[in-house]
Amino acid sequence: MKKLIASALCVCMIAGMLVGCNSSTPADNSGDAQVETDKPADEPATTDDGGDEPAAPAGDVVLNVWAFTDEVPNMVKKYIDTHPDCGFTMKETIIATTDGAYQPALDQALAAGGADAPDIYAAEAAFILKYSQGDAYQFAMPYEDLGIDVAAATKAADIAQYTIDIGTNPDGKLVGLGYQATGGAFIYRRSIAKDVWGTDDPATVGEKIGSGSNSWDKFFEAAAELKAKGYGIVSGDGDIWHAVENSSDKGWIVDGKLTIDPKRENFLDLSKELKDKGYHNDTQDWSDAWFADMKGEGAQGILGFFGPAWLINYTLAPNCGGEKVGEGTYGDWAVCAPPIGFFWGGTWLLANKNTEKKDAVKQIIEWVTLDCTENGLQYMWANGTFNGEGGTKDCVGSGTVMGMSNGTLDFLGGQDMFEVFVPANQYANGTNLTQYDETINGFWREQVREYTAGNKTKEQAIADFKQNVADNLDVTVE
Repeated sequence: MKKLIASALCVCMIAGMLVGCNSSTPADNSGDAQVETDKPADEPATTDDGGDEPAAPAGDVVLNVWAFTDEVPNMVKKYIDTHPDCGFTMKETIIATTDGAYQPALDQALAAGGADAPDIYAAEAAFILKYSQGDAYQFAMPYEDLGIDVAAATKAADIAQYTIDIGTNPDGKLVGLGYQATGGAFIYRRSIAKDVWGTDDPATVGEKIGSGSNSWDKFFEAAAELKAKGYGIVSGDGDIWHAVENSSDKGWIVDGKLTIDPKRENFLDLSKELKDKGYHNDTQDWSDAWFADMKGEGAQGILGFFGPAWLINYTLAPNCGGEKVGEGTYGDWAVCAPPIGFFWGGTWLLANKNTEKKDAVKQIIEWVTLDCTENGLQYMWANGTFNGEGGTKDCVGSGTVMGMSNGTLDFLGGQDMFEVFVPANQYANGTNLTQYDETINGFWREQVREYTAGNKTKEQAIADFKQNVADNLDVTVE
């Protein structure tokens, strides 16, 4: 994550590639696997080229890696390429989350066990709770059982607490960590801030929107000031949803019952105010209109978007209308702390408790999630050197690594994003999630849109939301 957004649209099912430890070919995502379109959507594709699939070198362990994009498998390839004596090869299985195909296939593979079962498997934020704490948590091996000193390693790497909380099973054992940190900031247009407030300084803009206040009051005061100058503060109500969702005290399900936390219920009022007062362009996230606002081509100029570093790298930058300073809105952006701490997205790595390849699994998990040296994945990812110099810089799970890295981006006008995102990761909350969030969030936001459009009363929107949950999930709804 978070090439997930782009990759999930174009990768359907790829599997069966073996990568040898002595390979001298740089990691890439081309491979020689074949996509078998006649297979059911939940069945992983396998290579079938007349028996020409590369064979693992004699004596080597074959590490089965399951993921929903090629990002994690490419990391394993990089490790193999840079550690020729690692003692293992990889068989990758990639099944996109499109149409819900990944989870059923993974569940079946974990339950079936055997030689083809995953040794390492990836789970993204939308469904990680199912595999770390929910219905499928029993398949995940605690990191300590791999021989990792969890307390010492996470402290040395300065891993944000929310990622640890999410990756901890009901027995209090850490079973998953990510390589990214996805704490959120407010990503804003410098030119609009200058026009309205006379400065684009992150500290001043942060003060204007109420950075760290844990309140939306100053944010809406800023929205009124922006509106007076002909601007919106965000593109649509979805741009504040993740901050609202993650700041709630309770998750959607508490003791088996649907619960609407007051802060999430207040999203109805916040959304209505944004729409009624024209503080946004009333777009939906991931729509063409949302992307148009990133280029500055919407109905009114939009100050900013709430999101993590991946939103900058994989969404704002490709949709800003340019590739260098002076083109489109490229270089006209900056980041400041948000009013309310939150995170959005991420990918966690888990180990199968039944794996017989503990040493290989440990090597990969440590290198990807906890290695704080310049030779670890985290350092390459933070500094944009994973595929050579000049690559995309990203926020990583280790605050220690970001502290020794250069997070300056031309896209942000030369600002070092790590100075904002490192503390943002510490503000995020990972204790109010449930394994049903992806489904319930969809129901909730649909009803919020119905209410703000004037199609339903608030009471009817809430009642219909509850009915949708009752009709689709095995939870108590009162």
